[in-house]
Amino acid sequence: MSKPAAAYAHGIEVSGAESWVFTSGVVPTRADGTVPRELGEQAAVVWGNISAILAEAQLSVRDIVSITTYVVENAEERAQGDLSTRLAVVMAARDAVLQGHLAASTLVTVPALARSEWRMEISVVAAR
Repeated sequence: MSKPAAAYAHGIEVSGAESWVFTSGVVPTRADGTVPRELGEQAAVVWGNISAILAEAQLSVRDIVSITTYVVENAEERAQGDLSTRLAVVMAARDAVLQGHLAASTLVTVPALARSEWRMEISVVAAR
């Protein structure tokens, strides 16, 4: 098998976990209801929201075992051809938050999310 294409693991084994958290798709909406326009800022808000969810269960991003990331790529963006640049922004935000921690990770492009201002959404599974 080839090495992972980025900073993630092909698989993670969890044994004897006493606590699990499965998030819904976490979106880039701040506590005040606002959504930043810039994709990098949206990634920061999403990861901040994920960290808050995990903290409620006394877990941290170091406990994440699986990540699924959805990034919007609509027809206009596809025509501009800068998908790899946008995905690099999303992956860099993930890597900065995880600080070397590896989790299983899947990144999917989608034509739209539930609200037009959301450019990305992430769900995670964490275990301790």
